[in-house]
Amino acid sequence: MSKTPVGEIRPSQLLWTYGPGALIDLPNLSVVTMGIDRWEGDRCQPIPEARLLANVRSVLGPQVEFLRMPPLGDRDVVDPFSPAALIGVPVKPFPRWLRCVKCGLLSPFDAGLFKLKENRYRPELTRFVHEGCRGSNNDQKARDADAVPARFLTACRAGHLDDFPWHWFVHGGPSDCRGTLRFFESGASLQTENLWVKCDACGASKNMAQAFGQAGRDNLPACRGRHPHIDRFDDDCAEDPRAILLGATNGWFPVTLSVLAIPQTGSPLVQIVDDGWTFFEDASSADEVGFVVKTLKKTAQLPGIEQFTSEQIWAAIELHRNGRADIGPSDLKEPEWQVLTADDPPTDYPHFMSKKVRVPKGFEALITRVLLLERLREVNALLGFTRVESPDEGSGDDAAPRAPLGRSAPNWVPATQVHGEGIFIRFDTEALEAWADEDAVKEVDARLRVGHHGWRQKRNLDPREGYPGARYVMLHTLAHMLVRELALECGYNAASIRERIYAEADGAKDQAGFLIYTAAADSDGTLGGLVELGKPENLGRLLRQALDRAHVCASDPLCSEHDPSKDQSLHGAACHACSFVSETSCERGNRHLDRALVVPTLENPNAAFFRRS
Repeated sequence: MSKTPVGEIRPSQLLWTYGPGALIDLPNLSVVTMGIDRWEGDRCQPIPEARLLANVRSVLGPQVEFLRMPPLGDRDVVDPFSPAALIGVPVKPFPRWLRCVKCGLLSPFDAGLFKLKENRYRPELTRFVHEGCRGSNNDQKARDADAVPARFLTACRAGHLDDFPWHWFVHGGPSDCRGTLRFFESGASLQTENLWVKCDACGASKNMAQAFGQAGRDNLPACRGRHPHIDRFDDDCAEDPRAILLGATNGWFPVTLSVLAIPQTGSPLVQIVDDGWTFFEDASSADEVGFVVKTLKKTAQLPGIEQFTSEQIWAAIELHRNGRADIGPSDLKEPEWQVLTADDPPTDYPHFMSKKVRVPKGFEALITRVLLLERLREVNALLGFTRVESPDEGSGDDAAPRAPLGRSAPNWVPATQVHGEGIFIRFDTEALEAWADEDAVKEVDARLRVGHHGWRQKRNLDPREGYPGARYVMLHTLAHMLVRELALECGYNAASIRERIYAEADGAKDQAGFLIYTAAADSDGTLGGLVELGKPENLGRLLRQALDRAHVCASDPLCSEHDPSKDQSLHGAACHACSFVSETSCERGNRHLDRALVVPTLENPNAAFFRRS
């Protein structure tokens, strides 16, 4: 594989946007990120987080040993041929089919009609060209013309991605014709009805509108089961392929797990050893611990470990081995809830620092606790990805099959850690239970449940699973309202503010609260703007503003009259004008929202939790 650099992306984008199997649309090229078995794992720094690793193992298998950050290169490298300049993630051109912008010639890049022009000093200028192009009528002066990726691909729900079957499509099935193809436009607009592909040899032609919808199912061949990121074809894929556009958001959806790095012990040293157990588990003496600590200092891992002697660290290691079993898979949120609601939350500098403040005036009957998290750390791990349909986040299963990250079972997975600050709000469970028993609330809950059942049935999922309940919907909607309000004043953009909802009410669990926090890959996530707005005088004002804005939506009465039981959707009175936030901010992809459960609306004034405040 060529070592020619072709562009730059941020490390966090390799988890959320351009991970293994995703297409990266560069100025002159389109490439697919290769599977993690092609990555240089030794250049990927491990992230210690035992709770998350245990849950990743429960999904992907016990062979997973590490969570690792994507490889980081030095942007200031001068020599493009040095080893430091080659640090990165491998990619290959995809789709294979290119189109000449001058004559419309359509051909795979490996057929010999197009040539790659590399530019290692200016990676953004690397491109394919059609040498000596003379125009569509072959009557122009010969000169090189750029060749750009064909904008149409096929994908299926099983996670497969393939080149668009141009020859099959234009000839209506298998054909012996091997003529060159041309792509051209017939109208002023770029609608699919005006985009045509034609065979130069036999004259067969077809417009791209026939590649979509029911016509597409009739005009496209069966899925070949292709995974371009691992160079593999799966046998007997039963899913129907569908045409998608290059760069469309339904081409790649990440499947992730995330946890907050919370302190589990009272001792700072024991906590550090727990966090970095993967570094210490093979140590057999205090002398070996000294070598491990020297390596950790050089690589700037496990901050704070340098404050302790080798003998102290060895004692903590023996305590870990004798007093604690290996951490197994568990509910990711329950340990967080226990720490956030503790009378005196533990501290784990610099990853977790908190401060209790009083409840805003006027909300004492409904809110029981406000905790300001001055520092926190969130760790995210990538498990796989889906195509065409996004995963049903947080419901315990996937709405679409998860595609693999590599050719074989991985022994590590890509992960990122972000630092930030947050506001935790706990609500009175007795007030929530009394509210949930009201007839108006039960009526809204029944409509949301019917919509949830219909949504899952359309996707061949068990309709009895995954519904979070009216308590979750109310807390989730209120969190969205507060996020929108905070984004106006806290100094962070709305996409960098995230939520974490705690609403489990089954069995012995009785959670009722949410955490709103920033998630930035550097120190920008701890600037203090969010914590400042969590102080009682500010939080009370912001809550009232959020509730006042939500009474009437700019899309009312359509928004307030929306009935999920009729269109099999996952939200009630909620839309982009009142309740939706950035997809990166919401843990459920803007699902399970209903403004009527928070404040009185034009359609339903009796089901609101805050109607008396």
